[in-house]
Amino acid sequence: MSQARAESLLKSITGHIVQQCAARGHAVSEPLAAFMVTAVVLDPRNGFSADRTLTKEDVQKLQELCLDKLWEECSPSLDTIKMQLYFEMNYASRREFFEVIHQAEESKLSPLCREITDSRGKTRGDLDALYRKIVTYILLRSAMGSPTDTNTVEEATAVLQSIFPQTELGAFMGLLKRDQEQQLDELTMIVTGIRLFNEASKRGEEEVNIHELMPAALKGALAVTSERIENELRVTQTLVYKYTAVLERLTNPEVQLGQADVPVALLREALYNVRQHEVFLKMLQADAYFCAKRVEILQREVSSQMKLLKEAMQAKMAVPTAKVFPLFKMLSKLWSGLRDEGELLNILNNIMLSLQPFLGSQAQIFSEAYLDSMLEDSEVKTDEQRMLESSDDRIDPVQLKTQEWLFPETTASFNELPLQYNGLCGYTLVNRDGLLLPGNPNIGVLKHKEKLYVFTSKEAAVKFAFSPDSFVSEVAEKAKFFPELIHLLKLQQFSCLSLCSEVTTLFSMQPREGLVVKPIIKCESGTQTEIHPVEKNIVKSYEWNEWELRRKALKLADLLSRVTVSVQTDLSHMRRENATQTWLPRNAACQSKREGASNVPKPQTYVAGLRGQRGAHVVKANLTRPVDD
Repeated sequence: MSQARAESLLKSITGHIVQQCAARGHAVSEPLAAFMVTAVVLDPRNGFSADRTLTKEDVQKLQELCLDKLWEECSPSLDTIKMQLYFEMNYASRREFFEVIHQAEESKLSPLCREITDSRGKTRGDLDALYRKIVTYILLRSAMGSPTDTNTVEEATAVLQSIFPQTELGAFMGLLKRDQEQQLDELTMIVTGIRLFNEASKRGEEEVNIHELMPAALKGALAVTSERIENELRVTQTLVYKYTAVLERLTNPEVQLGQADVPVALLREALYNVRQHEVFLKMLQADAYFCAKRVEILQREVSSQMKLLKEAMQAKMAVPTAKVFPLFKMLSKLWSGLRDEGELLNILNNIMLSLQPFLGSQAQIFSEAYLDSMLEDSEVKTDEQRMLESSDDRIDPVQLKTQEWLFPETTASFNELPLQYNGLCGYTLVNRDGLLLPGNPNIGVLKHKEKLYVFTSKEAAVKFAFSPDSFVSEVAEKAKFFPELIHLLKLQQFSCLSLCSEVTTLFSMQPREGLVVKPIIKCESGTQTEIHPVEKNIVKSYEWNEWELRRKALKLADLLSRVTVSVQTDLSHMRRENATQTWLPRNAACQSKREGASNVPKPQTYVAGLRGQRGAHVVKANLTRPVDD
């Protein structure tokens, strides 16, 4: 079957499921229906095979099985899948959360900003209305007071008039829209910084109490969110430990049980439900702790910025704007950072509250009294107690040389290793009928095919290490019966399974549509950056050669030692206009008497007989001409 036809078939199946659920009064989203289709196909008990094409009867059977699971009442497994889907669709990274917060703020203020930038008023009334809109925009953007509060509006107006008087509205309206928006942002930052500084100065304290200047959204969220998440996590972990103790007792082959009607399957689903809730709460708790640390850092920076402003403004009638405006802008940025942390804490709190309804089924089926009666005399152990009991029994790598083991003392960032199965023991999951127990990394972390595995005991680690591939495949088979384990254990191999290609084709194309973790595909890539993308930013005086810099430095040092010193700048070099006026040389002459001279003959003497023979007679002849000639 072609890919286009497979996509069409999957959309048809999910659309039919959503319509049938809506007709029965069940609100089911398309992602939930799509994931349920995957879960039904993966379950080997349903008889779907990847070796044959889905027939019309198969499609009808698939739809009926999905509807039966979606209409099931009090199903911890269905609640866990819904919880995973909700968290997948609503949880994001800090950067993505901040982008959502800023986009929501921009969309809320965009109509008012458009009114300000599109204003072309000319009368006095129009200009007054425009100025009031700018004040309202600044108050809404800074979140420092309400625009309906008279005192707040008067204070903001007075601050704005000190830096942007109403007479400058004409120049403001003459700017481009982009420049107007930029100026609005700058005015907001400066006004916010001045108001914060004034608020701190009113208290008259040498050390500013930053807690009193925190945004209102942060004051409530900072004290409540972390405490609520901790309390919710404590309650969930209590249920996790009780369910674990009950299932540990029921799945122990050495213990003979008298109860024949014990709902082990439902207990297992309830354990998966609360375990998943615990994982999500730990993620929210880690984010809340990070927010609290960021708030402390921002508060220290605000305090430092206040001190700089007080030193700059102390006992001075006038301070240059170039000196204080950057400080006010920085103070405003810190204030915005505190607001973002407060909004993020509120989002985390809302997510935590939205997860609570997904625990309803297990709480309705198994009350605390029933769990206590099932425990009898069994000891309820926490995850920390289990790790302490097994920490001393460690793997000896000398005895298992065929496998690679990691230990805390030999591995950097040991506590941050990406453990398989979300840190749970795969051996226990296979041999104890789906029981989930956290592994202890201190025993030894097995590295097999670039993946890391942890175990509850040395015995489990040794048995798993003898045939790791078979245990990995058995864990995958176990997850086919319980689809909530796919996300809980982060089983990435299910994204590569070729089960009913007609159904699984779309899941590889839309990662947000399902909960199956997709493998990361990497490829080699390269980019080439232009040296000077903006020509005007070229610094022509830049010199990379240190020897050339040394030569220039020696030249400057030599010039400083001269008697006369002159300075030329880039503007004056070879640009000065010079003009000089000179007198042409005067024509002059002189007259003197005539000079006389006599010519005396030059003496000339010829000597013969100097060459040719030794001892010859020398003849000397005088050739000088007479004077009379």
